[in-house]
Amino acid sequence: MSGVAMVRTLLALKGGLIRGALAHLLAAEGDIDIVGEAATAHALRDALAGDRPDVAVVDADLVPLHQLARIAAAGPDGGGRLLVLVEQRRAARVRPVLAEHGRRIGFLSRDVPPQRIAEGVRLLARGEVVLDPDLVVAALEVADSPLTRREREVLDVAAEGHPVRDIAEKLTVSAGTVRNHLSRIMAKTGARTRLEAVRIARESGWI
Repeated sequence: MSGVAMVRTLLALKGGLIRGALAHLLAAEGDIDIVGEAATAHALRDALAGDRPDVAVVDADLVPLHQLARIAAAGPDGGGRLLVLVEQRRAARVRPVLAEHGRRIGFLSRDVPPQRIAEGVRLLARGEVVLDPDLVVAALEVADSPLTRREREVLDVAAEGHPVRDIAEKLTVSAGTVRNHLSRIMAKTGARTRLEAVRIARESGWI
């Protein structure tokens, strides 16, 4: 579109159908140019460096939230901007990083309409704060989690059905360390099995 400054946008979301649908809707805005897509955290880092987007729309389930600032640094000139979409029922996950979002990392509830995502992309590209008030309220209302950050990471990976060895590889720790974390998780949640611990943690909004 002549005369309009296009916002170069990367989509890092799980599921090709979801990425494709959002890409179509955002591209129809006229001032948003979809320059790439990513389905994994590794692909996101590569795309930030290679495609050099102004903003990346990122699924919170795709990356460890405590690594957001590091991932953003992979963007153009070390100053990439991320618009992170989070399920409202899992708002507790963003609570520890809300105060650190600044003007480079924004948060929206995953169930907002596409138009709200488009507006978030524009605002973030201009260096403005993007923070969904409903998401903030939900995060603050969730009871404090008894799980440590590392325990939440272990449970997040365990929730995908991976065995202990795979969890250890993904988190770059030993299998024994993973077993110790899982034992503490089950003690804290009162669960008898790993699956029950996942269910309890999700229902409580801890992961």
